[in-house]
Amino acid sequence: MKDKQMGNPLLGVWNTAFGLPPFGQIKDSDFAPAFEVALAQARARVAQIAGDPDAPTFANVIEALELSEEALSRVCGVFYNLTGADSTPAREALQSEMAPKLSAYASEITNNRALFGRIEALWQARDSLGLEPEQARVLELYRRMFVRSGALLEGAGAARLTEVKSRLAVLGTQFSQNLLADERSWVMPLAEGDLAGLPDFVVAAARAAGEEKGAGWPVVTLSRSIIVPFLQFSPRRDLRQKAYEAWVQRGANGGATDNRAIVAETLRLREERAKLLGYSSFADYKLEPEMAKTPARVRDLLLRVWEPAKRKALGDSAVLEAMLHADGIAGPLEPWDWRYYSEKRRLAEHDLDEAVLKPYLGLEAMLGAMFDCATRLFGLEFAPLDVPLYHPDCRAWEVRRGGQHIAVFIGDYYARGSKRSGAWCSDIRAQRRLGGDQRPVVVNVCNFAKGDPCLLSYDDARTLFHEFGHALHQMLSNVTYGFISGTSVARDFVELPSQLYEHWLEVPEVLEKHARHYQTGEAMPADMLRRLLAAGTYDQGFATVEFVSSAMVDLAFHEGPAPADPMQKQAEVLESLGMPRAIRMRHATPHFAHAMSGDGYSSGYYSYMWSEVMDADAFAAFEETGDPFDPATAARLEKFILSAGGSEEAEVLYTRFRGKMPGVEPLLKGRGLLETV
Repeated sequence: MKDKQMGNPLLGVWNTAFGLPPFGQIKDSDFAPAFEVALAQARARVAQIAGDPDAPTFANVIEALELSEEALSRVCGVFYNLTGADSTPAREALQSEMAPKLSAYASEITNNRALFGRIEALWQARDSLGLEPEQARVLELYRRMFVRSGALLEGAGAARLTEVKSRLAVLGTQFSQNLLADERSWVMPLAEGDLAGLPDFVVAAARAAGEEKGAGWPVVTLSRSIIVPFLQFSPRRDLRQKAYEAWVQRGANGGATDNRAIVAETLRLREERAKLLGYSSFADYKLEPEMAKTPARVRDLLLRVWEPAKRKALGDSAVLEAMLHADGIAGPLEPWDWRYYSEKRRLAEHDLDEAVLKPYLGLEAMLGAMFDCATRLFGLEFAPLDVPLYHPDCRAWEVRRGGQHIAVFIGDYYARGSKRSGAWCSDIRAQRRLGGDQRPVVVNVCNFAKGDPCLLSYDDARTLFHEFGHALHQMLSNVTYGFISGTSVARDFVELPSQLYEHWLEVPEVLEKHARHYQTGEAMPADMLRRLLAAGTYDQGFATVEFVSSAMVDLAFHEGPAPADPMQKQAEVLESLGMPRAIRMRHATPHFAHAMSGDGYSSGYYSYMWSEVMDADAFAAFEETGDPFDPATAARLEKFILSAGGSEEAEVLYTRFRGKMPGVEPLLKGRGLLETV
């Protein structure tokens, strides 16, 4: 074992700036032996905790467990950031190999009868232990984690649950890798004539994508940052259809990368897992610790939003179909037509042309806006760092406040074939105070079309702010125990900070200051800014229907008996909702990574909307003061939400910030749907 540890940069002391991983020294071949050593160390430490002859105490059980996986956390922090953002065949192979091994390790821990006995003894004696509130919360969550992982099961039930969880880990990895393979392999070459009618920024993105793919011509890929603007602007209906159908067909193309059988097996095993633990459905199991608590409450929220959104979308569909017919095209509006005619309508009704707007929304300008808002709200300062990172496209900043180091923030913003689609926030190291003041290393990953310069759509700029809201939740965390640090909160609470931060992009003074033309440096014209903000709820019927339909399918998959044919179940749910013909789910089942690549958002895709109910109300707290940067409100936001992590139940934290829980009306108003109720 010592031989495998010697010279392995993942296992040695990181004598680097801010203790960052030594990315320049790490090779793919280092990961497998590092995992082996780290797992062995973790197992040995857990065995020592479980077999400790001394009476259980919070320190020798819970705090010891908190520090038992130091090496494993470091290896996982590096490896899983890389597999998502910069995958290689070697990394994918090891990811597949490690999925069942890490699942088996997790099951060993929660199935350890001696270890759970010590935790249970603490739980039963909790009122006499003199615990601080944060310690009491951590003990509660540890016990809940063990119980929900099967610690109360014995014999055949415990053994079967371990098998189920191991298989689910394998299936989730396969699902993700299949989706990435489909996204990576499909391209649609464009002849010079096919570029007619496309704005310069779309042409530049297509040419850059062609270069990245090693082609000598422009291409459309399945990266959202390329395919969405192509669907918005290409007058070639045949090419729009071809690109759109490839986009929605990801994970359902037959052959080795088809995800449909994986989904069916995943749903069966999730149901079995829930029933082994005594729940009637996986949705009941998954929602129990969340704010929503029950499937019925989730459905109630979604349906309250669905009906006004559908009415709005159907009205918009009629307008767009009339525009289609005016172009001499017979037949109904199709899904590959919606964005094209909606963009034309936006130009006609709001005089907003994305090709004219984007030069004012360069990535550099929006990064400046994003950081400036954090400075004004929380006193944070951002200094660029010149340090080795895992890819040349990445950038890093030191985050400071009042002369004190707060965090390292890494931004990885450009689309590439080795990166999975979407945008996300992760950490390489989480904040905690136990065992020394550990400051976080936080990563934001996006998929913007790389250009010189990189110009964003307004939706892209929202994504930038959204992911940075997650980053703030990580960076401003101020707890003792890593188990409740940062975004370690209820799934339907975790999107509150991210969605709330988007609101500052809509503050006029922010865009007045930062939305400047990348060539001239001139501010966005006042009239353009007014029109941009006035169009803030444009096409929200479409966006809301896209989202809610996906959330309803996710809920239906997990609430009842696992469907033998998930695609048939999807069709039945959409039919029962009266899904508008020209709109598809935002995430069709074979590429619904939120719900199927792991347990994260399974039975929980609704979480974005649950959090949106709160984010609309939370920003209103600033608006009520007359100052979107009101210092007292920002201080309360940091104290009760951003710094608190999972130290208390989410509803308690939010109520402390705002005084009460909100209703759905702020959400409907924010989406421009209130008038249709």
